[in-house]
Amino acid sequence: MYADQATIRKILTESGDTWAVVGLSTNRARAAYGVAEVLRRHGKRVVPVHPKAEPVHGEQGYPTLSAIPFPVDVVDVFVNSDLAGRVADEATAIGAKAVWFQLGVVDEAAWARTRAAGLDMVMDRCPAIEWPRLG
Repeated sequence: MYADQATIRKILTESGDTWAVVGLSTNRARAAYGVAEVLRRHGKRVVPVHPKAEPVHGEQGYPTLSAIPFPVDVVDVFVNSDLAGRVADEATAIGAKAVWFQLGVVDEAAWARTRAAGLDMVMDRCPAIEWPRLG
């Protein structure tokens, strides 16, 4: 219900090339770091969003989505479920086209609000796993 194949395909292939990855830092052991590499291999511009605002993969980091000074197409969320709803609301506020909650990130109320605001959304999935499934 929260990750139909049509929406997954649309976000991965049609929603735009600028992805803000919330929770991305220079820590190579974290899943966000590896997923960001996969996004880059698929031609996406990956913008790190983390309180430290560190550059990652050669791209300047920002402490929040609202601090990014250019449009963001997709917001990929690697934070705890209890924080994810605020990130989804901020994604809506900055005009993102889509929100992607990573594996284990679930907030049904945020999903409903984000969809009601007109954004595409996937929850509890990983683009690095979903891309090969596209065929």
